[in-house]
Amino acid sequence: MQTGQLWDIFCTVIDNHGDLGVCWRLTRQLRDAGQRVRLWVDDASALAWMATTAHQEPGIEVRPWADASQASTLQALPPADVWVEAFGCTLPEAFVAHGVATRAQQPRWINLEYLSAEDWVPRMHQLPSPIMSGPAKGWTKTFFYPGFTPDTGGLLRETDLLERQQNFDLLKRSAWRQQHAPNLLPNGLLISLFCYEPAALPQLLAQLVGTPHHLLVPPGRPLAAVLQALAGMPEHPSWSALPYTDQNGFDEMLWACDLNFVRGEDSLVRALWAGQAFIWHIYPQDDNAHHDKLEAFLDWMEAPEILRKVHRVWNGVEEGRLPSLTGNSHINWMQSGQAAKAQLLRHKTLVQQLLEYAAHL
Repeated sequence: MQTGQLWDIFCTVIDNHGDLGVCWRLTRQLRDAGQRVRLWVDDASALAWMATTAHQEPGIEVRPWADASQASTLQALPPADVWVEAFGCTLPEAFVAHGVATRAQQPRWINLEYLSAEDWVPRMHQLPSPIMSGPAKGWTKTFFYPGFTPDTGGLLRETDLLERQQNFDLLKRSAWRQQHAPNLLPNGLLISLFCYEPAALPQLLAQLVGTPHHLLVPPGRPLAAVLQALAGMPEHPSWSALPYTDQNGFDEMLWACDLNFVRGEDSLVRALWAGQAFIWHIYPQDDNAHHDKLEAFLDWMEAPEILRKVHRVWNGVEEGRLPSLTGNSHINWMQSGQAAKAQLLRHKTLVQQLLEYAAHL
């Protein structure tokens, strides 16, 4: 039963796999906690494969962003208790003006920020931001920062995630690997590659040539990058392309593989919960601000030096040779990931904290 508050979540899509993935997880987890949610998004097309039942989910409405500027639409909708602008998107002025004109008091207005392990995040978390101009002048929004420590907003995690992981036992894992990589040799590593366009990608592919390892490449930018790199190589590693999959299917890929290359925010968090060895391709920024973010994350994780080196080369922070991914390195990296996961499990999730905050504003 959805008897809780009504939430309006706004999302502008920069990367179908990233911003929308996070917003859909947040929407679904709030609904599972008894809330009602309207997700306003400017491009919901990726939900067709990411969340195939999104438009039929009880307690959830997926609405076109443009409708938030239509007076007839707004007049027909009950006002929400909470507004969430995800990742710095700006709410439509007509939507805000309608809220100001029709409400006795302002909603709980949350600016949900990007994820970072930098040391300034706890200081900024839950800071109020008075609105100085526009139709909502005099109202206040609050910054909410996801994070890796108890003094931040936490991470998204479904209440049944650990149970689903446990149910993905050795038999199911073996069946998954047989289905998606039937040519994997017994002593080979199964590696997933979800990335942008790293300069070190040709090095990785060359390193895997002639090994028993097999590379699984999701569609979109990873596949395009691999195809471009392979075009200039005389020999190719063992690899295969994966189809689009929903979010649960992506989790199963992470659980089934021995080493996962992940990118951005959403898949990083999923890799942490998976507890397998992973290498993160952070979202690149023009001013190289992502370099500091990467180092802050590696510091929080207490990553061993070889894993730091892999991350720096993979992300273009350092030039030089990509350290070897063969041998037993991934076992040590997995232990680092599992220690980080155990630490995170002691903290409240992002949804738990949002619910507590919205209830006591």
